[in-house]
Parts: sequence; structure tokens; C-alpha cells
Amino acid sequence: MLATSWVLLRFIHFGALMLIFGNALYSAWLAPSSLHRLMSRRFRLQQKMATLISLMTALLMFGVQGGLMADGWRDVISPDVWQSVLGTRFGGVWLWHIILALLTAGVAWLAPYKSSRLLLLTMGQFVLLAGVGHAAMNEGTPGAMQRLNHALHLLCAATWAGGLLPLLFCMHLARGHWQAAAIYTMMRFSRVGHYAVAGVILTGIFNALFILGLEVPWHTDYGQLLLFKCALVAVMVAIALTNRYFLVPRFRPDMGREQQIFIRMTQAEVVLGALVLATVSLFATWEPF
Repeated sequence: MLATSWVLLRFIHFGALMLIFGNALYSAWLAPSSLHRLMSRRFRLQQKMATLISLMTALLMFGVQGGLMADGWRDVISPDVWQSVLGTRFGGVWLWHIILALLTAGVAWLAPYKSSRLLLLTMGQFVLLAGVGHAAMNEGTPGAMQRLNHALHLLCAATWAGGLLPLLFCMHLARGHWQAAAIYTMMRFSRVGHYAVAGVILTGIFNALFILGLEVPWHTDYGQLLLFKCALVAVMVAIALTNRYFLVPRFRPDMGREQQIFIRMTQAEVVLGALVLATVSLFATWEPF
């Protein structure tokens, strides 16, 4: 039950961070100055709630980790166990992660239009997340390279998947007064998205090599779930390419059939992204062999 709770909390935590990152990316970087305040206002409530969720789940994950390391649920709320967890690699990294989550929530609630600060703070949390779990299994130079690669993997994934919901909002804006600015923003996301998708694939391959080596144990539960994750990502890539190179060139000034298909395909991509995140949350708790 504790392990299941950890998987669920991890899924919610990563999902909240990706939402914060994607919204801030559009508001602080992708959108032109004319659209910046409108998007910041549109995402303000989402950002506030997502930062609170990420902070709460970070705290709960710390307690659950104590229970997993000790004797179960009774140790989830044990100060002595918390102290022991802080003495581990996980505890040292996670303490800073909680501090950054607290700062992120403070910025979202006290300075909601400071999207650049939210973006940097969330980036910092993703970098710290690369210091725990399977990414921390190696020491020395290989370990540093593995953690750097995993940090890039998380940032690329957050750029891609976290940007999908704001993309749908831009499609809505493209119907009216903000059409030119919305189209400009979507095209900038498309260019950035190419690098993000390529980054996810390349760093994902290196992640697998760091963890599993050249011989992937496809016969194990871990290997089969990894294969399932790869299949989901492949479908997401196919949708992204279809949207960009088949549907977008056929867009019309009015909201035509191609735009409607684009919206449905992007919504499907969001669902697939959630499934990928759920899969990662699950097998990240399993032993590779």
C-alpha cells in the first residue's frame, strides 16, 4: 500500500510540476509581450493550485519514503525516521526540493505575474529530481553524466508535455482578436517542440543505457513496461508530426475541419502524456533486473 501511495504521489507531483513549467514557459518566453499578461492571468489560478499540490505531494513523498525505508505506515509520521531519511542521499536532495517547492508556491501566490521566476524555480526542481531514484545509482563521473542526462530528459519532457494545454488555449485565442499573437506563440512552441521531442528521445535512450546497459531485459516486468512506455511515446511523436506537417499547413482563416482535428489530436496527446507519466511513476519504483 505504501508503494502504491508513492506511485500515485509521484504521478501527481510530476504532473503538477509539468503544468507549472508549461504555463510559465508560454507566459515568460514563448508568448509575445502583447500576450504575456493575458496568458499569465489565464494561468494564474492553475499555477497557484499546482504549486500547492506540488508542495504537498513533495512533503507527503518525504514521509512515505520514511515509511518505505522503515517499518510501514507508523513510520510515515515519525520524526526520528524523518531525521534518518535526511541523512540519506535521497533526504539531502529532497530537502532542497521541498525548499524550492515552497519558494515556487510563494512566488505563485505573492507574485503571480513573475512567470520567469516560476520557470526557473520549476527548472531547479526538475534538476533536483534527477538526483534521486535510478538516476542516482552510479557514482563518480558516470553518475554525474547520468544525472545530467536525466535532468535534460525531464526538462525536455516538461517542455513538450507541459506545453500541450497552453497550446490548446492558444488555439482558442486564434479564433478572435488575439489571432496573430496566438499563431506566433504556437509557431514558437512548434520550433522549440522539435528540440524537446528530439531531446526526450535521445536522453531517454541514454537513460536506458545508463540503467540497463546494452542488454535490455525485455523478459522482465521492468523491460516490458519500458517497452510499453516507448510505444506510447512513439504514438505521441506520430501525433506531433501529423499535427505539424499535415494539419497546420492546411489551416484556414476560419476554424475549419483541420483545426478541429488538430485540437482533438492534441487532446489525445495530453492523455497519452498522462499515461506515459503514470508508467514512469510505476516502473521508477521497480528494480531494473
